[in-house]
Amino acid sequence: MIATTPAPTAPTQPRLTIQVESIAENTTTIRSLDWDRDRFDIEFGLQNGTTYNSYLIRSEKTALVDTSHAKFRQLYLDTLRGQVDPTTIDYIIISHTEPDHSGLVSDVLALAPQATIVGAKVAIQFLEGFIHQDFKRQVVKNGDTLDLGNGHVLEFVNAPNLHWPDTIFSYDRQTQTLYTCDAFGMHYCSDATFDETIGDIEADYRFYYECLMAPNARSVVSAMKRMEQLGEITTIANGHGPLLRHNLNELTGRYWNWSNERAESETVAAVFYTSGYGYSDRISQAIAHGITKTGVVVEMVDLKAADPHDINELVSRATGIVLGTPPASGDLAQQTLDTVSTIFAAIKDKKQAFGLFECYGGDDEPIDPLASKFRALGLTPAFAPIRVKSEPDEQIYQTCDEAGTDLGQFLTRKDAIKKMKSLDSDLDKALGRLSGGLYIITAKKGDVSSGMLASWVSQASFKPLGLTISVAKDRAIESLMQVGDHFVLNILAESNYQPLMKHFLKRFPPGADRFEGVNTQTAANGSPLLTDALAYVECAVVSRMECEDHWLVYSTVDGGKVANDDERTAVHHRKVGNHY
Repeated sequence: MIATTPAPTAPTQPRLTIQVESIAENTTTIRSLDWDRDRFDIEFGLQNGTTYNSYLIRSEKTALVDTSHAKFRQLYLDTLRGQVDPTTIDYIIISHTEPDHSGLVSDVLALAPQATIVGAKVAIQFLEGFIHQDFKRQVVKNGDTLDLGNGHVLEFVNAPNLHWPDTIFSYDRQTQTLYTCDAFGMHYCSDATFDETIGDIEADYRFYYECLMAPNARSVVSAMKRMEQLGEITTIANGHGPLLRHNLNELTGRYWNWSNERAESETVAAVFYTSGYGYSDRISQAIAHGITKTGVVVEMVDLKAADPHDINELVSRATGIVLGTPPASGDLAQQTLDTVSTIFAAIKDKKQAFGLFECYGGDDEPIDPLASKFRALGLTPAFAPIRVKSEPDEQIYQTCDEAGTDLGQFLTRKDAIKKMKSLDSDLDKALGRLSGGLYIITAKKGDVSSGMLASWVSQASFKPLGLTISVAKDRAIESLMQVGDHFVLNILAESNYQPLMKHFLKRFPPGADRFEGVNTQTAANGSPLLTDALAYVECAVVSRMECEDHWLVYSTVDGGKVANDDERTAVHHRKVGNHY
């Protein structure tokens, strides 16, 4: 039975509801449905809201797996009390301590002070730092078990960096249910508890993976190898979106393929951050996302939980190093600064590149001395230090994403040249004879706008009117062309295309205004419209198909206009077919 309880809302408040459903023997999910959330975590736009999933296992002993977001405090606690007497909860299992899953731990403990908190060693340490109260605890590691009675034996799987350093999975042998928190999730809010219709969720599933899991592809592979040793899994009880059951093998298989493709890259960038300090984790995730667009493997390391031996090994093979400024004083300062010293001591290769960012934590270690030390060791800056002087907004996160892409392109520049030279010259010339028009794609989402020169554009359908555009994965505008997003296709005139083409061919530094000095208006869909274009077409993204180094974006057409009926479209004739 499904029970949906609406929150008392004013017209301007977001819709928050709770869904309760039995998912297996003695097992219930409490799903907090956040219907209107349009931004999450590292400020990637959401099209379909999100959910925060919590689970109750009631046997001889009772376990609560994760809690919910603080915005659901009263709704969640009322629902929990309606399902179980809190004084009978024996265990609170913390899959990881990110606030959207552990934000109500203190509140649950107030109702269930007898409960033992179960989590990885790092998770217990993190909890001590932010719930500020005594609690019973049980530290678990990979392979440990917890017997709840009647066959409900939980086995724990170490899964660090998915996408939090203290993540563990929990496997219930009785129900063959694996609790994975962020892994295998998606930001998709609906009344459907399970993944009945894969077509409805696959775009959000992939987007979620790209944003949160791709920067930790090697960690995904390691965790999935451990999963293989558990036995049959019939349900994945994730932390966001519908649970996986109907398409479980297909969707986990996609994770495996995506992650192995990335993990095979020999080019590695290490991203160091301090979880729970300022906006370090969010900023680092945005930079990591930008790096992964270039095919570079990212390994993220929390300075609070880093092992010196692991740091030495990682820095020795990483060609790029990104460091978030740690706190200069306070309880974390000595620990994190010692870790930074270990990073510098491990640097041996002067061919490495580096990047730095401030965390806006209130007491950041000064960024300029850190930059000077990297340069003194012979490393090359891949992007200018990112200085965060206020709470990060959409523009800051976009700057971070673009900075990560710049680093990735710097690290792969030699491979790119090598690939260009490897294509047979006759085939290269033949492909180069494929011509196309000249267009500028412009888009805006929130406070972030971008533009790009394009020629791989084609009409694709009559009913509905639709077209396809091929967009390289490492283009900044790619993040503004997700399913449900809107953009404008500006068509350039044969007699007047060069000024706009030259402008948008420029290499823009991270965060730069791509429309400075360009005459623009605002289209009906909110995107910039180039005044000097021959014509424009307003579009909405319907679907995306992955084509190795590009996304093929199919969009429907909402409207358009021609400025001059007598003018012809500019045509782009290439000489070679293996690069722009």
